[in-house]
Amino acid sequence: MEESNQQINLDDETALEKQCSQINSEQRNRMLFRRYFLIFAVLFSLVGTFWVGYNKGKDDADGNPRMYPLNSTTITNKFSPDKPEVDFALFWKVWKLLEEKYVDNKTLDAQELVYGAIKGMLKATGDPYTNFFDPKETTEFSQDIQGSFEGIGAELGIKDNVLTVIAPLDGSPSQKAGVLAGDKILKIDDKSTAEITIDEAVGLIRGKKGTEVRLTILHSGSQETTEITIVRDVIQIKSVKVEFKEDGIALLKINQFGDKTNKEFDEAMNQIISRGSKGIVLDLRNNPGGYLEKSVEIASRMIPKGKIVVIEEDSEGKRENLYTRGGDKLSSIPMVILINEGSASASEILAGALRDNRQIKLIGKKSFGKGSVQEYIDLPGKSSVKITVAKWMTPNGDYIMEKGINPDIEVEMSLEDFKNQKDPQLDKALEEIKNIVK
Repeated sequence: MEESNQQINLDDETALEKQCSQINSEQRNRMLFRRYFLIFAVLFSLVGTFWVGYNKGKDDADGNPRMYPLNSTTITNKFSPDKPEVDFALFWKVWKLLEEKYVDNKTLDAQELVYGAIKGMLKATGDPYTNFFDPKETTEFSQDIQGSFEGIGAELGIKDNVLTVIAPLDGSPSQKAGVLAGDKILKIDDKSTAEITIDEAVGLIRGKKGTEVRLTILHSGSQETTEITIVRDVIQIKSVKVEFKEDGIALLKINQFGDKTNKEFDEAMNQIISRGSKGIVLDLRNNPGGYLEKSVEIASRMIPKGKIVVIEEDSEGKRENLYTRGGDKLSSIPMVILINEGSASASEILAGALRDNRQIKLIGKKSFGKGSVQEYIDLPGKSSVKITVAKWMTPNGDYIMEKGINPDIEVEMSLEDFKNQKDPQLDKALEEIKNIVK
């Protein structure tokens, strides 16, 4: 009995040793697997890093920074195997650094930082007409387009990378002080305008009624700068004015395409018809534009229904024609059109539509050349954004972006003419229309 029990104990010990040996073998296998897997992972990482660097090196072989198209880039943490990634964590890293290290971090306003980041993003497009407006700027923009605000009354743009006066508004403090369409603004008070955005410039120039702003400007064709001090005022813009000249000629001036333009144009149109005017001089000089929709509606009053007003081309090259909608009452009356360097955007659309559809002569100077369309979008928190969504062409298919529209009859308007209250461009337009209606 004792021998049997002893045999059983020996067998148990042998089984235990085998079990321990098996466990040790499994542990060794797992350790070897982990070791080889780690070596493989490191090698894979090194090869992957080399491959990415190699491809990036190929992309950057010419020394230019690599381009990441917005519509074909995936933000990190959004899975897409077919697109390169942009790590948005960098933004939050800098945000955190400001919070932790900036010497005056207690003065920082988080909301203002967000606004600034959005403005910087839009500035990176390189398009001066794609803009973000914070709540205060949104209110000011709304006032501008409605025709009432405080400032100097000049529409600004960026041309050849220089802050430029698109147009001084009719009867505004800027116009009375001698600011001309095409003037380059080199300083606002003592601040250089190099690298300035339109929004920043507007913020510096705009101000309360009765206060002054000093502009250092370079007139077109001049070699010397001029300092002009302007007293800000309340700017009231009437979109449309009509004046009746001798020989049955109506001088119809459109200053902008804003909220009230349709109503004011219809009132002027009815006066022209009731007086039996024989001819019209349409003055689009110093008209910086406004709503595209308004220019189409105004064109519909002067061009028969169903004619192309403008052709829009989107980012994919798709084109859409915008047509006159009816309401034409003036297409039977002969017309000539005045344009100059301050005729931009919607006013160029109208001039191009009338020229191409009715073969109307353009008189004056080449227009500004703003051939893009912006969509205005309200955003949460009473902010807004204006984004360029398309380029446009005249009905005959002419692009005008940065090229402008050339007049059929070019007439200079010099600084001396302006100072002496002479208008050779209008004189020529009146001469032409009188010859037509004889």
